[in-house]
Amino acid sequence: MTGEKQSWNQRLRSGLGEITRWLIPGLGVKRWLLLILFGTTLIGVGLAVLILDVYRTAPESWWLPILSAASLRFLVRPLRALIFGGLGIAFIVIGILEFNRSLMKPFLRPGRRVLDELRAHRQRERGPRIVAIGGGHGLGAVLRGLKLRTHKITAIVTVADDGGSSGRLRRETGILPPGDIRNCLVALSDDEALLGALFQYRYPDGNVGLNGHSFGNLFISAMAEVTGSFEEAVAESGRVLAVQGRVLPSTLTDVKLVADKSLPYVRSEVRVEGESMIPQTAGMVRRVWLDPNSPPAYPEVIKAVLSADLIVIGPGSLYTSILPNLMVPDLAEAVRASRALKLYVCNIATQQGETDGFSCEDHIQAMEDNAGGGLFDLTISNSNFDGDLPDEIDWVYSDTDGDYAVYLADVIDEAKPYRHDPEKLAKIIIDIYQERTGPLVE
Repeated sequence: MTGEKQSWNQRLRSGLGEITRWLIPGLGVKRWLLLILFGTTLIGVGLAVLILDVYRTAPESWWLPILSAASLRFLVRPLRALIFGGLGIAFIVIGILEFNRSLMKPFLRPGRRVLDELRAHRQRERGPRIVAIGGGHGLGAVLRGLKLRTHKITAIVTVADDGGSSGRLRRETGILPPGDIRNCLVALSDDEALLGALFQYRYPDGNVGLNGHSFGNLFISAMAEVTGSFEEAVAESGRVLAVQGRVLPSTLTDVKLVADKSLPYVRSEVRVEGESMIPQTAGMVRRVWLDPNSPPAYPEVIKAVLSADLIVIGPGSLYTSILPNLMVPDLAEAVRASRALKLYVCNIATQQGETDGFSCEDHIQAMEDNAGGGLFDLTISNSNFDGDLPDEIDWVYSDTDGDYAVYLADVIDEAKPYRHDPEKLAKIIIDIYQERTGPLVE
């Protein structure tokens, strides 16, 4: 019996706690609860007037004593008002809660409650306008973390990819390469479990004409044919994946990435054409550029950059994912002109064929040499070097006494130390933003 009483008390406390959580500021529900309560009160007043009229005018009959007892006339009026009012409010709140649970059950993820989803949604609605620039897996890590903190994300992605499935579609159909855009769409998806896995599915060898192709690339390519434009195809693909945010190509021009690399032990340079060939060619990258030179930026990209509260550049392949975006002159100038806080996220490890032996400061210097200065206010660099890296890459260290403003923090993914942990990185980015601009409204 005592156990049952304790269990009942626990359920009561849990229920009261659940009800009080609905009164947290910022959920946008208290005003409607008050309106419901006011409307119910008016109905109660009307019903009370009707019952009182019946009670006063009805002839003596057997049911009048029952009505008198049900109205608690043996108690003083303030106590009767408190009892009926409290019961009424309790019934209304319980009814609304259960109604919401029944209504939202088909749309809730397992283990999540309506209140939790509502609070998270409201917080993301009030989040900052963030623009993330880059490509590849690095940009995907940034987006996966930031999408939990704001809905107002714009990912700006390079279209210089010419390898793998993207390169084949580019050569065979003439569309812009969809690979990096597909990765960002999946990263921003509300649920990566099924649709995300479907978009990332790659056909194995043996499928004639399909081997090596990603389903997401084929989907975007087909959508481009249906809609008549690549940018519309990306937007429609985002709707399919329930993306919170946007993914935009840095330019709609069919560009090719070109690099000059110095050969080891030889005082000469070799010119490499094509994004996929740059890391495969021996030597150190001296400079990169786009062909045709100075392509126009996609107008929506400029609007997003100029209206952003926070701009995040990187992480990702320095010469083949990040710089191709900043080689679009209009985009680079828009970043410089933006009043947003601008952060550069340096890679955790070097990349074979691109940044062998690079420090954090070498990454920054390479960006300034190729795209000019004034692109970011602060660099985030890793400070945790515990973990095993593949033999061909090394840690990227930072010189704390250097000329650049560098913020050191643990950002590694414990499972894959050479990649960023989305949660760690997003927390640091938002913490720096709040420190520079003031706390977000909860």
